[in-house]
Amino acid sequence: MIRSKRIYLSVAALMGTIVACAVPAISTPDPNAVGTSIAQTVIVGVSQSAVPPISSPTFAALTFTFTPESPTLTPTETPTSTLAIAPTSTIPLISVSVNTNCRIGPGRVYDRVGALLVGETAQVYGRNPTGEYWYIRNPDSGEEFCWLWGEYATLLGNVTLLPVYTPPPTPTPSPSFESSYGRIDTCVGWWVEIKLDNTGGVTFRSMSLTIRDTVTDVVLSQVTDTFTNIDGCITSITTDIIRPGGTRTVSSPPFAYNPTGHELRVTVTLCSGNGQTGLCVSDITRFTP
Repeated sequence: MIRSKRIYLSVAALMGTIVACAVPAISTPDPNAVGTSIAQTVIVGVSQSAVPPISSPTFAALTFTFTPESPTLTPTETPTSTLAIAPTSTIPLISVSVNTNCRIGPGRVYDRVGALLVGETAQVYGRNPTGEYWYIRNPDSGEEFCWLWGEYATLLGNVTLLPVYTPPPTPTPSPSFESSYGRIDTCVGWWVEIKLDNTGGVTFRSMSLTIRDTVTDVVLSQVTDTFTNIDGCITSITTDIIRPGGTRTVSSPPFAYNPTGHELRVTVTLCSGNGQTGLCVSDITRFTP
């Protein structure tokens, strides 16, 4: 057994020698070899793909020449339009400070067909040649238009363009008048003064006057061919006639007491002849002194 082991060891040693002679010597690998190889590969790639350096460009100096061009403008026409302004009201308005009659013609000889009262207004459509009367729309029913005296009138609006109307023919004279309260007076007793306006075409020469106190039912009357105004205890004015367009103030018969605060009803009758003859007309007025 010992001999066999020695033979085996000898064979093993021989085989080791043979292998050693057949295999070339292996050197120890360089631990930096791999990194060096990779670096060389990267350098080669960069060298192959690198863009050659670009030289600095040379710019030629540019010279700009600017020649302004005058613009060609198409002129805009300036409009010269004419505005047609419609007035808010082409018809003037009229009002009065005193109640004023409206007649079929510009004068008291014409019949009364209406009246413009304080606080009312009416449209004005024309005037008479003298500018004393205004042709207006009648504030009352009946005649559509009438003539208003301008003494107490106030006009609103432009009246310069109003047409001038020729008055209608003067009617046949007829008696007409208006009565109104003036004031109360006293000396021996108390009386009232009555204003009479002859609005017709007839001259008056006589008068009858009746005054009634509606509170005490006292009635006083007088008939006279004159027209007398008693002014206190000293003076009095008497006239014989009242011509057309004329105005007179007359005194009533006196009361024995002071009627102030009582409603009085006065009836006046005027006639064209003396003694209450000829053409006669009456008017009634009420007031409280």
